[in-house]
Amino acid sequence: MSPLSPDLLAVLRCPVTGSTLVHEGEFLVSSVTDSTGSPVRYSIDEGIPVLLRPELLVAATEAGSDEHDGPAAN
Repeated sequence: MSPLSPDLLAVLRCPVTGSTLVHEGEFLVSSVTDSTGSPVRYSIDEGIPVLLRPELLVAATEAGSDEHDGPAAN
């Protein structure tokens, strides 16, 4: 995996805490803890940060692919 550019990291913010994100291995980690006292971790998928709240990421992963699309066109 190629490292994220410093310019991109400079503008990204944690959607939960609003804090800056730090690149740690294969994750981006919030620099401020959330309401549970833990930093929020976001995965990087093929070089693209996945900035979904952890609970939304689980729901999106468990949903079938047809549940993400709108109504089928006739």
